[in-house]
Amino acid sequence: MRHFTFILTFFTVLNVFAQEPEQRYPFIEYNLNHLSFSKDSSSFMNFYQKLDSFAQKKRKQISVVHIGGSHVQGGTWSNTFISELHNQFKPSGGGYFVFPYKLAKTNSPPYATSFSNGNWKKCRCVGKEFCLPLGMCGISITSNDSANFFGVALTRRSTFPEFNSIKVYHNFNSSFDFSVSANHYVEAVRIDKRELGYTQFDIDSPLDSITFNFVRKDTIEKDFILYGFSLESNLANGLYLAALGANGASSSSFLKCTYFSEQLKTVSPDLVIISLGVNDTQAADFDKEDYIEHYDSLIEVIKLVKPDVAIMLTTTTDNFIRRRTSNKRTVKTKDAMFELMEKHNVAVWDLYSIMGGLKSMLKWQKAGLAAKDRVHFSPKGYIILGKMMYEALNYSYHNNLKKADH
Repeated sequence: MRHFTFILTFFTVLNVFAQEPEQRYPFIEYNLNHLSFSKDSSSFMNFYQKLDSFAQKKRKQISVVHIGGSHVQGGTWSNTFISELHNQFKPSGGGYFVFPYKLAKTNSPPYATSFSNGNWKKCRCVGKEFCLPLGMCGISITSNDSANFFGVALTRRSTFPEFNSIKVYHNFNSSFDFSVSANHYVEAVRIDKRELGYTQFDIDSPLDSITFNFVRKDTIEKDFILYGFSLESNLANGLYLAALGANGASSSSFLKCTYFSEQLKTVSPDLVIISLGVNDTQAADFDKEDYIEHYDSLIEVIKLVKPDVAIMLTTTTDNFIRRRTSNKRTVKTKDAMFELMEKHNVAVWDLYSIMGGLKSMLKWQKAGLAAKDRVHFSPKGYIILGKMMYEALNYSYHNNLKKADH
């Protein structure tokens, strides 16, 4: 294996290795599309070594986790990022962590959907819907039906078209049971991994969707709780994406999730991207120090799960309050990200500045890249975010490889 002597990179520029976007917009600060680092960027140097081993087929999987609110739950930003990585490395396999948002009666990412004929009640890590327990996605669903089915399917917009292994994250309640539907005509080997919080089914023939028959055996214990699925094509090397998005989530939301650490550990992330802040800054009582404290705790939890993980913080996107008032609090969250960068030796992708700074959302909206609420983006806008985030990471990766070769 090749040995690396990395020179620390404090500042990188626009990725010349990636293909130019189909259209360039005058209000986007492309020259600012880079990753920033503290004096210690060793976690990313380690991550780049993993990417290089992956490129040489010496490493089987690279796992990426993206944590956020509605920007992440929508899925397009995260999926574009992983698709660009997939196009670069061209692995044979891959996978997704998928929460069944449709069963929770909320919006789903473009790459997967869920289905059931039963009744489900949701818990969420924010607002009036808060209840416990919650998994790493910040949301869970509960059923007490006597008999129904539930399932998950990849769509044509999925980067990874099929899977041969699925993990069902759930509470192990002896009053309920579920099994792979006979309609699939596959052999499924079941392994209950109680200590890890999921049941795994290894399938002898790849599928793009799967249905489980669900039965309540008795009424001794109520509540079958579903936390999500991991769909994996594990016979070949691949990229894995866990987009952990919950609408309305703030910097403190995931700290409330009962099984955040335990479930995140099963994903074994190599790169964690945190994109929280819009919902914090929408609150009139926003406090920068509280915001930093929440991020401190979240970063510490993630590092306890995976000490050598590379963590990227994205600055809060420009946004408006009730569509009318430009949100000046986002400047404080940007400053907070760079303070956290120095404190925890993580990377920062300054999306706020790349967008064009204060009131830039108006220009994104006028160009059809943002929604009418002036908080969210259009699908095309999220695609631009995903591509640019990939470009910033990819240039930093290649730039350090180039230095290592000299």
